[in-house]
Amino acid sequence: MKKILGFSLLEAMIAVAVIAILAAMALPSYIFKIVREQIETSIPLTDIAKMPIAISWKTDKTLPPDNTAAGLPPADKIVGNFVQSVTVEDGAIHMKFGNRANKALMNKTLTLRPAVIDDAPVVPITWVCANAGAPAKMTLKGVDRTNIDPQNLPLICRSRDKPKS
Repeated sequence: MKKILGFSLLEAMIAVAVIAILAAMALPSYIFKIVREQIETSIPLTDIAKMPIAISWKTDKTLPPDNTAAGLPPADKIVGNFVQSVTVEDGAIHMKFGNRANKALMNKTLTLRPAVIDDAPVVPITWVCANAGAPAKMTLKGVDRTNIDPQNLPLICRSRDKPKS
């Protein structure tokens, strides 16, 4: 009698099915990782607007209503690999995704709002991402126009609501 070595067709099909199931489970978490990385690498583009807004708050206790008042170029001229525009609106910075962004981010907006202490303009502005709450004793200014799915947001941009008991 000869002993046959190797896998049968059924065994090979089972191995391929197990690998496919594992890959299908890993793919969504990998896509979330890509989207979050694109957001995180794009946030520094807003630094161009943060300084003029902070100066306006510190000197005049007002926030610029638009890009022109902040001394910035038009919104569609502030672009990056994943960002198609950066708009200032009443001190809030709205970053619209486009260009080479993942389809989950395409034409979506992420807002960074200034958190200030109203009666102490000397205290530096803290920037709050999306729907994350303001630090204690600080007031958020501007409107949050973030329309990115919350599960795609980096942790720093998520709400810190406590679960109800």
